[in-house]
Amino acid sequence: MTAALEINDLQASVEGNEILRGVDLAVPAGEIHVIMGPNGSGKSTLSHVLTGHPAYEVSGSARLNGTEILTLDIDERSRLGLLQAFQYPTEVPGIRLGDFVREAAEERGLPAEEVETRLAEAADRFGMEPFLDRSLNDDLSGGEKKRSEIFQLSVLDPRLVVLDEIDSGLDIDAVRQVAEAVEAMRGPDVGVLMITHYARILRYLSPDRIHVMLDGRIVESGGPELADELEAGGYEAVRARLGIEAPKKPEPAIPAASEFFTDTPFER
Repeated sequence: MTAALEINDLQASVEGNEILRGVDLAVPAGEIHVIMGPNGSGKSTLSHVLTGHPAYEVSGSARLNGTEILTLDIDERSRLGLLQAFQYPTEVPGIRLGDFVREAAEERGLPAEEVETRLAEAADRFGMEPFLDRSLNDDLSGGEKKRSEIFQLSVLDPRLVVLDEIDSGLDIDAVRQVAEAVEAMRGPDVGVLMITHYARILRYLSPDRIHVMLDGRIVESGGPELADELEAGGYEAVRARLGIEAPKKPEPAIPAASEFFTDTPFER
């Protein structure tokens, strides 16, 4: 099976602080893979590095359908079919959703007639018809914004989709709707990499592979049953079973007694 994404020894740091410490991962086309991990484990950093955020110093390799992308600009990665749905979609008053998707599709090099067909089908599938002439994400609920993200991705014909905590902040009904929308994206030519904290969205999905990220590395991979283990025992149970010690946090400096006062006490 062709790999939509192949990552080898991916390392990333910010201002000398190492975050990703050698990530290896393969996401075949046609599959949904999920990365789970606690706060600070490097999950969102991975998505930012893949899509080209300029703040990171990066080494290693990340290939999209065989093409190395770490040396490419953001727009070049997008044209190759790497698209991301954001944890907090931005509101853009004055830019209509339908116009935005059409222009993005033009940049992707999709034929105009095909775009109109895909737009109509995706709008119907994801219930976005009422929003096409409204400003992008303006005055939408959290669930509507996330559904709009999936709608946009579906029209733009991606080869790899990165979903950065797309279930964040949603109620249970919205989680189910977004999960169903993600499942509807599944196809033989697209790989999906979903990043999440919680197993609840996986109740409505059929992921092919679960990956556990701790301390900037993927430490274990398995089937959906791995998510059940995380739900039952948490990440500390995985650390204990694999013999991985939690990184030591620097002890906070204890301020001098005088620093507890902003003014000199008893000043006349």
